[in-house]
Amino acid sequence: MSRVYEDDHLFIEVQNSHIPWLKVFTKKVYKEFSEVPLKVKLQILSKLDTIEREMLSFFNPAKINIASFGNELPHVHFHIMARFEDDGYFPNPIWGEQIGETKDYTADMDRFLESLEPKLEPMVLEEEED
Repeated sequence: MSRVYEDDHLFIEVQNSHIPWLKVFTKKVYKEFSEVPLKVKLQILSKLDTIEREMLSFFNPAKINIASFGNELPHVHFHIMARFEDDGYFPNPIWGEQIGETKDYTADMDRFLESLEPKLEPMVLEEEED
């Protein structure tokens, strides 16, 4: 995995896969989303929204999947994946049973990341009042 974005509260990594797949992590380790401060939650949602819009526009997938499990890694993070009808798992979850041959959709991943990078600028939020 390679890190493609980082700010004071979050970082984003590319998951090694045959589909476009990014993961958004909190820098501070929180076990549950309910523990995450509101301003960081808003940053997470903003990044997921930006990534989803860019994946839809760039890759034209059949569907975008966003998931948060954290069972093996109890650290708040979100998976965001572009799914295609012939990605080998569709319509099952990417963690499910493979039902067909996998097709590689990551040939343009570097170009996608270059176009995404300027859109991931850090959000400036007012400090929360105590």
